[in-house]
Amino acid sequence: MAISERTPVPPARTDGEPTTDRERARKRLQERRDFGSHVFVFVVVNAFLIAAWAITGSGYFWPAWVLAAWGVGLVLHGWETFMHHPVTEADVDAELQRQHR
Repeated sequence: MAISERTPVPPARTDGEPTTDRERARKRLQERRDFGSHVFVFVVVNAFLIAAWAITGSGYFWPAWVLAAWGVGLVLHGWETFMHHPVTEADVDAELQRQHR
């Protein structure tokens, strides 16, 4: 294949965002795996803390502070992974249409 016959390479982005569909798909898959790892670590560490609480006398339930704080972070990570969607060209076009009415 001659150099002139190759598919042009899109320009590299300086903001670190993926430029091709394959790169975007790979990024989404990695985000989902990272979230799964986060959930696993959350469960293991907090189970250990609850077990330590139970073994040491089951007084004031201090693991609740860790569960609550880390739980907020986990919910935000889940929101970013599954609910938040990047701005697309269609979104920009729709906004331009609203502005020009």
